[in-house]
Amino acid sequence: MPKMMNRTRPEPHHKILGSRFYKSSAARTTNIDSERSSEGGYTTVALLAFMTILAIFAMAAAPRIQQQVLREREKEAIFRGEQIADAIRAYYRNRRAMTGTVGDQALPTSMDQLLQGVPIQGAAKNRQILRPSAAKDPLSKDGEWRFIAPRAEALVEFQQSVMLYAGNVLPVPRDQQMMQLQQLAAPQIVTISNLGGTSNRGSGSSAGDTTSGPFVGVASSNKTKSVLTYYGIESHDQWIFTPLFRN
Repeated sequence: MPKMMNRTRPEPHHKILGSRFYKSSAARTTNIDSERSSEGGYTTVALLAFMTILAIFAMAAAPRIQQQVLREREKEAIFRGEQIADAIRAYYRNRRAMTGTVGDQALPTSMDQLLQGVPIQGAAKNRQILRPSAAKDPLSKDGEWRFIAPRAEALVEFQQSVMLYAGNVLPVPRDQQMMQLQQLAAPQIVTISNLGGTSNRGSGSSAGDTTSGPFVGVASSNKTKSVLTYYGIESHDQWIFTPLFRN
């Protein structure tokens, strides 16, 4: 009987197939990682470009934002300054009525006098004529107003600017008391035809400013150029808030 031959089937080369599969899988993984790395690079570049564009827009908008902030501070300064002018008027009227004094003697000598208000006949408390917030200058670093003395050089320059702005006519207060105070505190100017057509003649001179004597107006100590104009004036320190030239 023929002998049965044991034929053994050759085992598949698992190691070879596994190696091929591993190499193929590793290659695909490398490609995926490379694609991800490229996508990450593109994302980083796009993000940097976006941030650069934002920075450019921010730099372009910054001056406008600063200008708008300054404009709002100027509006607040004008609002507070005119409140002080009204308070000076109220104080002067009261002092004249109570003491009979006129001119410099009836003007306030400190901001505290305006904050204290004026007495009301028969009342225990004074009538408030100035809010505490108005006593601070929003344009200066220290928040302190400059006091403008009667007949001060800065007041004369402001008077000329007001006349130029009003068409060579000085506004006259309707109040008889303020009209008389105007004649005493501000030198009379007939014409300003010799000013050369400019309302910004001076540089906000502090000559005649006072810290203890009577004052007829206030101004800021900030000497920078303004965004807004006040009676055509474009410098903060030349804006004088006084009841003298208001109708």
